[in-house]
Amino acid sequence: MSSTTIGRRGRAPRYLPPLLAVDWLRRNLFGSVFNTALTIAVLMLAWLIVPPLVRWAVAHATFSGMTRAACRGDGACWTFIRVRLPHFFYGDYPSDLYWRVDAAFALVAGFCVPVLRDGTRRRWLFMLLLLTAVPALGWVLLAGGLLGLAYVDTSLWGGLMLDVIITFVTVAGSLPLGILLAFGRRSRLRGVRMLSIGYIEIWRGVPLLTVLFLSAVVLPLFLPNGVSVDRLLRAMAALVLFNAAYMAEVVRGGLQGVSSSQEEAAYSLGLSWWQAQAFVVLPQAMRIIVPGIINTVVDLFKDTTLVTIIGLFDLLGSVEQALKDPAWLGFATEGYVFSAMIFFVCCFAMSAYGRSMERRLGRGD
Repeated sequence: MSSTTIGRRGRAPRYLPPLLAVDWLRRNLFGSVFNTALTIAVLMLAWLIVPPLVRWAVAHATFSGMTRAACRGDGACWTFIRVRLPHFFYGDYPSDLYWRVDAAFALVAGFCVPVLRDGTRRRWLFMLLLLTAVPALGWVLLAGGLLGLAYVDTSLWGGLMLDVIITFVTVAGSLPLGILLAFGRRSRLRGVRMLSIGYIEIWRGVPLLTVLFLSAVVLPLFLPNGVSVDRLLRAMAALVLFNAAYMAEVVRGGLQGVSSSQEEAAYSLGLSWWQAQAFVVLPQAMRIIVPGIINTVVDLFKDTTLVTIIGLFDLLGSVEQALKDPAWLGFATEGYVFSAMIFFVCCFAMSAYGRSMERRLGRGD
Protein backbone atom coordinates (compact mmCIF):
# COMPACT_ATOMS: atom_id res chain seq x y z
CA MET A 1 0.00 0.00 0.00
CA SER A 2 1.40 3.42 -0.92
CA SER A 3 1.83 6.21 1.58
CA THR A 4 -1.05 8.15 0.03
CA THR A 5 -3.57 5.33 0.12
CA ILE A 6 -6.50 5.96 2.45
CA GLY A 7 -7.53 3.05 4.64
CA ARG A 8 -10.96 1.57 4.97
CA ARG A 9 -13.85 3.67 6.34
CA GLY A 10 -12.00 6.88 5.48
CA ARG A 11 -9.23 6.52 8.04
CA ALA A 12 -6.00 8.47 7.72
CA PRO A 13 -3.04 6.74 6.06
CA ARG A 14 -1.30 4.27 8.33
CA TYR A 15 2.12 4.73 6.74
CA LEU A 16 3.54 8.18 6.06
CA PRO A 17 6.95 9.10 4.65
CA PRO A 18 9.31 10.46 7.30
CA LEU A 19 9.40 14.26 7.49
CA LEU A 20 12.71 15.96 6.95
CA ALA A 21 14.11 17.99 9.85
CA VAL A 22 13.80 21.23 7.91
CA ASP A 23 10.21 20.45 6.99
CA TRP A 24 9.40 19.62 10.63
CA LEU A 25 10.89 22.89 11.82
CA ARG A 26 8.95 24.85 9.21
CA ARG A 27 5.67 23.18 10.08
CA ASN A 28 5.94 23.28 13.87
CA LEU A 29 8.13 26.25 14.75
CA PHE A 30 8.00 28.66 11.83
CA GLY A 31 4.58 27.94 10.32
CA SER A 32 3.28 31.48 10.82
CA VAL A 33 4.45 34.93 11.87
CA PHE A 34 3.23 34.36 15.43
CA ASN A 35 4.93 30.95 15.70
CA THR A 36 8.17 32.40 14.32
CA ALA A 37 8.14 35.26 16.82
CA LEU A 38 7.31 32.88 19.68
CA THR A 39 10.12 30.50 18.66
CA ILE A 40 12.66 33.33 18.53
CA ALA A 41 11.51 34.62 21.93
CA VAL A 42 11.85 31.16 23.49
CA LEU A 43 15.32 30.70 21.99
CA MET A 44 16.44 34.06 23.35
CA LEU A 45 15.05 33.22 26.79
CA ALA A 46 16.83 29.85 26.73
CA TRP A 47 20.06 31.60 25.73
CA LEU A 48 19.77 33.82 28.80
CA ILE A 49 18.84 31.02 31.25
CA VAL A 50 20.50 27.77 30.15
CA PRO A 51 24.22 28.75 29.99
CA PRO A 52 24.31 30.31 33.52
CA LEU A 53 22.33 27.35 34.86
CA VAL A 54 24.77 24.86 33.31
CA ARG A 55 27.74 26.78 34.71
CA TRP A 56 26.19 26.83 38.20
CA ALA A 57 24.92 23.24 38.25
CA VAL A 58 27.72 21.46 36.35
CA ALA A 59 30.76 23.44 35.21
CA HIS A 60 31.53 25.27 38.47
CA ALA A 61 29.81 22.80 40.81
CA THR A 62 31.44 20.77 43.57
CA PHE A 63 30.77 17.03 43.77
CA SER A 64 33.61 15.69 45.92
CA GLY A 65 34.51 16.02 49.58
CA MET A 66 32.63 15.34 52.78
CA THR A 67 32.48 18.72 54.49
CA ARG A 68 31.49 22.29 53.77
CA ALA A 69 35.15 23.19 53.23
CA ALA A 70 35.13 21.26 49.96
CA CYS A 71 32.56 23.64 48.47
CA ARG A 72 34.35 26.52 46.85
CA GLY A 73 33.70 28.81 43.93
CA ASP A 74 30.42 30.18 42.63
CA GLY A 75 28.89 26.85 41.57
CA ALA A 76 26.47 24.50 43.26
CA CYS A 77 27.66 22.42 46.20
CA TRP A 78 26.28 18.98 45.42
CA THR A 79 28.51 17.62 48.18
CA PHE A 80 25.77 18.69 50.59
CA ILE A 81 23.25 16.55 48.71
CA ARG A 82 25.58 13.56 48.45
CA VAL A 83 26.45 13.57 52.15
CA ARG A 84 22.82 13.99 53.26
CA LEU A 85 21.32 11.69 50.63
CA PRO A 86 20.44 8.79 53.00
CA HIS A 87 18.65 11.28 55.26
CA PHE A 88 16.68 12.64 52.31
CA PHE A 89 15.56 9.14 51.29
CA TYR A 90 15.06 7.43 54.66
CA GLY A 91 14.70 10.27 57.17
CA ASP A 92 15.94 9.32 60.65
CA TYR A 93 15.28 5.61 60.08
CA PRO A 94 18.18 3.57 61.58
CA SER A 95 20.85 3.12 58.94
CA ASP A 96 21.46 -0.53 59.82
CA LEU A 97 17.77 -1.24 59.10
CA TYR A 98 17.56 0.34 55.63
CA TRP A 99 17.14 -3.16 54.24
CA ARG A 100 13.68 -3.33 55.79
CA VAL A 101 12.59 -0.23 53.89
CA ASP A 102 14.03 -1.63 50.66
CA ALA A 103 12.31 -4.97 51.27
CA ALA A 104 8.95 -3.27 51.89
CA PHE A 105 9.16 -1.29 48.66
CA ALA A 106 10.28 -4.38 46.75
CA LEU A 107 7.23 -6.19 48.10
CA VAL A 108 4.91 -3.43 46.91
CA ALA A 109 6.60 -3.26 43.50
CA GLY A 110 6.41 -7.04 43.13
CA PHE A 111 2.62 -6.98 43.51
CA CYS A 112 2.16 -3.81 41.46
CA VAL A 113 3.73 -5.38 38.37
CA PRO A 114 1.07 -8.10 37.83
CA VAL A 115 -1.69 -5.63 38.70
CA LEU A 116 -0.54 -3.04 36.17
CA ARG A 117 0.60 -5.45 33.45
CA ASP A 118 -1.72 -6.50 30.65
CA GLY A 119 -2.76 -10.13 30.36
CA THR A 120 -2.20 -11.07 34.00
CA ARG A 121 -4.30 -14.05 35.03
CA ARG A 122 -6.37 -13.59 38.18
CA ARG A 123 -5.48 -9.93 38.38
CA TRP A 124 -8.26 -9.43 40.90
CA LEU A 125 -6.38 -11.69 43.34
CA PHE A 126 -3.17 -9.66 43.05
CA MET A 127 -5.21 -6.48 43.45
CA LEU A 128 -6.87 -7.84 46.60
CA LEU A 129 -3.51 -8.83 48.07
CA LEU A 130 -2.03 -5.45 47.13
CA LEU A 131 -4.78 -3.64 49.04
CA THR A 132 -4.87 -5.93 52.09
CA ALA A 133 -1.93 -8.27 52.75
CA VAL A 134 0.83 -6.11 51.28
CA PRO A 135 0.15 -3.02 53.46
CA ALA A 136 0.02 -5.24 56.55
CA LEU A 137 3.31 -6.97 55.71
CA GLY A 138 4.87 -3.64 54.78
CA TRP A 139 3.87 -2.17 58.13
CA VAL A 140 5.40 -5.15 59.95
CA LEU A 141 8.66 -4.67 58.03
CA LEU A 142 8.83 -0.93 58.59
CA ALA A 143 7.56 -0.67 62.15
CA GLY A 144 8.78 -3.99 63.48
CA GLY A 145 7.75 -5.29 66.88
CA LEU A 146 6.78 -8.66 65.38
CA LEU A 147 8.64 -11.65 63.93
CA GLY A 148 11.72 -10.71 65.92
CA LEU A 149 12.10 -7.34 64.18
CA ALA A 150 13.21 -4.40 66.30
CA TYR A 151 10.56 -1.72 66.75
CA VAL A 152 11.09 1.56 64.87
CA ASP A 153 8.84 4.45 65.90
CA THR A 154 7.06 6.26 63.08
CA SER A 155 8.58 9.54 64.28
CA LEU A 156 11.83 8.27 62.74
CA TRP A 157 10.23 7.68 59.35
CA GLY A 158 10.90 10.43 56.88
CA GLY A 159 12.31 11.51 53.56
CA LEU A 160 11.12 10.21 50.24
CA MET A 161 10.03 6.92 51.81
CA LEU A 162 7.39 8.80 53.82
CA ASP A 163 6.01 10.49 50.69
CA VAL A 164 5.70 7.12 48.94
CA ILE A 165 4.12 5.40 51.95
CA ILE A 166 1.51 8.11 52.47
CA THR A 167 0.67 8.24 48.76
CA PHE A 168 0.30 4.46 48.44
CA VAL A 169 -1.87 4.08 51.53
CA THR A 170 -4.03 7.07 50.62
CA VAL A 171 -4.66 5.89 47.05
CA ALA A 172 -5.31 2.31 48.19
CA GLY A 173 -7.90 3.54 50.68
CA SER A 174 -9.48 6.49 48.86
CA LEU A 175 -10.10 4.83 45.49
CA PRO A 176 -12.42 2.03 46.74
CA LEU A 177 -14.18 4.50 49.07
CA GLY A 178 -14.50 6.98 46.22
CA ILE A 179 -16.11 4.35 43.99
CA LEU A 180 -18.69 3.59 46.69
CA LEU A 181 -19.39 7.29 47.15
CA ALA A 182 -19.78 7.79 43.40
CA PHE A 183 -22.37 5.02 43.21
CA GLY A 184 -24.02 6.39 46.33
CA ARG A 185 -24.36 9.84 44.78
CA ARG A 186 -26.06 8.27 41.76
CA SER A 187 -28.28 6.02 43.89
CA ARG A 188 -32.07 6.18 43.57
CA LEU A 189 -32.35 5.85 47.34
CA ARG A 190 -32.72 9.39 48.62
CA GLY A 191 -31.08 8.70 51.98
CA VAL A 192 -27.99 7.10 50.44
CA ARG A 193 -27.73 9.83 47.82
CA MET A 194 -28.00 12.67 50.35
CA LEU A 195 -25.43 11.08 52.67
CA SER A 196 -22.99 10.65 49.79
CA ILE A 197 -23.51 14.22 48.57
CA GLY A 198 -23.08 15.58 52.09
CA TYR A 199 -19.84 13.65 52.64
CA ILE A 200 -18.36 14.76 49.33
CA GLU A 201 -19.29 18.41 49.67
CA ILE A 202 -18.13 18.68 53.29
CA TRP A 203 -14.70 17.20 52.62
CA ARG A 204 -14.23 19.13 49.38
CA GLY A 205 -15.12 22.37 51.16
CA VAL A 206 -12.47 22.02 53.88
CA PRO A 207 -8.80 22.96 53.27
CA LEU A 208 -6.35 20.08 53.51
CA LEU A 209 -4.27 21.99 56.06
CA THR A 210 -7.30 22.16 58.34
CA VAL A 211 -7.88 18.43 57.97
CA LEU A 212 -4.28 17.65 58.93
CA PHE A 213 -4.46 19.98 61.93
CA LEU A 214 -7.69 18.32 63.06
CA SER A 215 -6.10 14.87 62.81
CA ALA A 216 -3.04 15.96 64.80
CA VAL A 217 -4.52 18.30 67.41
CA VAL A 218 -8.30 17.96 67.71
CA LEU A 219 -8.85 14.22 67.23
CA PRO A 220 -6.77 13.17 70.28
CA LEU A 221 -9.07 15.31 72.45
CA PHE A 222 -12.01 13.02 71.66
CA LEU A 223 -10.17 9.79 72.47
CA PRO A 224 -10.69 8.12 75.84
CA ASN A 225 -8.06 8.62 78.52
CA GLY A 226 -5.08 6.38 77.97
CA VAL A 227 -5.94 5.73 74.32
CA SER A 228 -3.67 7.16 71.67
CA VAL A 229 -3.36 6.69 67.92
CA ASP A 230 -0.09 7.07 66.08
CA ARG A 231 0.31 10.50 64.48
CA LEU A 232 1.21 9.06 61.08
CA LEU A 233 -1.84 6.79 61.13
CA ARG A 234 -4.08 9.73 61.97
CA ALA A 235 -2.62 11.76 59.11
CA MET A 236 -3.06 8.92 56.60
CA ALA A 237 -6.64 8.30 57.74
CA ALA A 238 -7.42 11.99 57.28
CA LEU A 239 -5.87 11.97 53.81
CA VAL A 240 -7.87 8.88 52.83
CA LEU A 241 -11.15 10.48 53.88
CA PHE A 242 -10.22 13.78 52.23
CA ASN A 243 -9.10 12.34 48.88
CA ALA A 244 -12.02 9.91 48.71
CA ALA A 245 -14.29 12.89 48.02
CA TYR A 246 -12.19 13.91 45.03
CA MET A 247 -11.92 10.33 43.79
CA ALA A 248 -15.71 10.04 44.03
CA GLU A 249 -16.23 12.98 41.69
CA VAL A 250 -13.67 11.63 39.23
CA VAL A 251 -15.38 8.23 39.21
CA ARG A 252 -18.82 9.83 38.94
CA GLY A 253 -17.68 11.68 35.82
CA GLY A 254 -16.62 8.36 34.30
CA LEU A 255 -19.92 6.70 35.22
CA GLN A 256 -21.84 9.50 33.54
CA GLY A 257 -19.72 9.01 30.43
CA VAL A 258 -20.97 5.42 29.99
CA SER A 259 -24.03 5.22 27.79
CA SER A 260 -27.23 4.11 29.51
CA SER A 261 -27.72 1.58 26.71
CA GLN A 262 -24.80 -0.42 28.15
CA GLU A 263 -26.62 -0.81 31.45
CA GLU A 264 -29.90 -1.65 29.70
CA ALA A 265 -28.14 -4.31 27.62
CA ALA A 266 -26.70 -5.85 30.79
CA TYR A 267 -30.18 -6.02 32.34
CA SER A 268 -31.55 -7.63 29.20
CA LEU A 269 -28.99 -10.40 29.59
CA GLY A 270 -30.30 -11.16 33.06
CA LEU A 271 -27.60 -9.43 35.10
CA SER A 272 -28.54 -7.92 38.44
CA TRP A 273 -27.82 -4.29 39.29
CA TRP A 274 -24.62 -5.16 41.13
CA GLN A 275 -23.42 -7.42 38.32
CA ALA A 276 -24.19 -4.79 35.69
CA GLN A 277 -22.27 -2.13 37.59
CA ALA A 278 -19.30 -4.37 38.42
CA PHE A 279 -18.85 -6.11 35.06
CA VAL A 280 -20.24 -3.66 32.51
CA VAL A 281 -20.49 -0.05 33.71
CA LEU A 282 -17.53 0.32 36.09
CA PRO A 283 -14.87 -1.20 33.75
CA GLN A 284 -15.90 1.22 31.00
CA ALA A 285 -15.94 4.13 33.45
CA MET A 286 -12.47 3.27 34.76
CA ARG A 287 -11.20 3.39 31.21
CA ILE A 288 -12.51 6.95 30.89
CA ILE A 289 -11.22 8.27 34.22
CA VAL A 290 -7.58 7.21 33.94
CA PRO A 291 -6.40 10.83 33.32
CA GLY A 292 -8.43 12.09 36.27
CA ILE A 293 -7.09 9.43 38.62
CA ILE A 294 -3.50 10.04 37.55
CA ASN A 295 -3.97 13.77 38.05
CA THR A 296 -5.38 13.18 41.55
CA VAL A 297 -2.49 10.87 42.47
CA VAL A 298 0.10 13.38 41.23
CA ASP A 299 -1.55 16.15 43.27
CA LEU A 300 -1.66 13.87 46.30
CA PHE A 301 2.04 13.00 45.99
CA LYS A 302 2.93 16.69 46.02
CA ASP A 303 0.49 17.43 48.85
CA THR A 304 2.29 14.95 51.10
CA THR A 305 4.78 17.75 51.81
CA LEU A 306 2.09 19.35 53.97
CA VAL A 307 2.60 16.72 56.67
CA THR A 308 5.60 18.78 57.75
CA ILE A 309 3.23 21.10 59.64
CA ILE A 310 2.26 18.27 62.01
CA GLY A 311 5.82 17.21 62.74
CA LEU A 312 6.36 14.56 60.05
CA PHE A 313 9.42 15.15 57.89
CA ASP A 314 8.98 14.00 54.30
CA LEU A 315 11.53 14.75 51.57
CA LEU A 316 11.00 18.50 51.64
CA GLY A 317 10.86 18.49 55.43
CA SER A 318 14.10 16.50 55.58
CA VAL A 319 15.76 19.05 53.29
CA GLU A 320 14.60 21.92 55.49
CA GLN A 321 15.77 20.02 58.57
CA ALA A 322 19.21 19.49 57.00
CA LEU A 323 19.48 23.17 56.11
CA LYS A 324 19.30 24.02 59.83
CA ASP A 325 22.46 22.02 60.48
CA PRO A 326 25.17 24.59 61.34
CA ALA A 327 27.64 22.59 59.28
CA TRP A 328 25.61 23.14 56.10
CA LEU A 329 24.08 26.59 56.43
CA GLY A 330 23.61 28.51 53.20
CA PHE A 331 22.84 25.68 50.78
CA ALA A 332 19.09 26.15 50.51
CA THR A 333 19.22 26.53 46.73
CA GLU A 334 20.85 23.13 46.26
CA GLY A 335 18.41 21.50 48.67
CA TYR A 336 15.29 22.92 47.06
CA VAL A 337 16.54 22.23 43.53
CA PHE A 338 17.24 18.63 44.49
CA SER A 339 13.81 18.11 46.08
CA ALA A 340 12.13 19.76 43.06
CA MET A 341 13.99 17.40 40.69
CA ILE A 342 12.98 14.33 42.72
CA PHE A 343 9.32 15.38 42.78
CA PHE A 344 9.40 16.17 39.06
CA VAL A 345 10.90 12.78 38.18
CA CYS A 346 8.33 10.91 40.29
CA CYS A 347 5.38 12.93 38.98
CA PHE A 348 6.59 12.67 35.38
CA ALA A 349 6.96 8.90 35.75
CA MET A 350 3.37 8.63 37.00
CA SER A 351 2.12 10.83 34.16
CA ALA A 352 4.05 8.81 31.58
CA TYR A 353 2.60 5.57 32.89
CA GLY A 354 -0.87 7.13 32.80
CA ARG A 355 -0.41 8.06 29.14
CA SER A 356 0.75 4.55 28.28
CA MET A 357 -2.27 3.12 30.10
CA GLU A 358 -4.55 5.45 28.13
CA ARG A 359 -3.04 4.18 24.88
CA ARG A 360 -3.48 0.55 25.91
CA LEU A 361 -7.06 1.05 27.04
CA GLY A 362 -7.77 3.04 23.87
CA ARG A 363 -7.13 0.11 21.56
CA GLY A 364 -10.11 -0.39 19.31
CA ASP A 365 -11.27 3.23 19.46
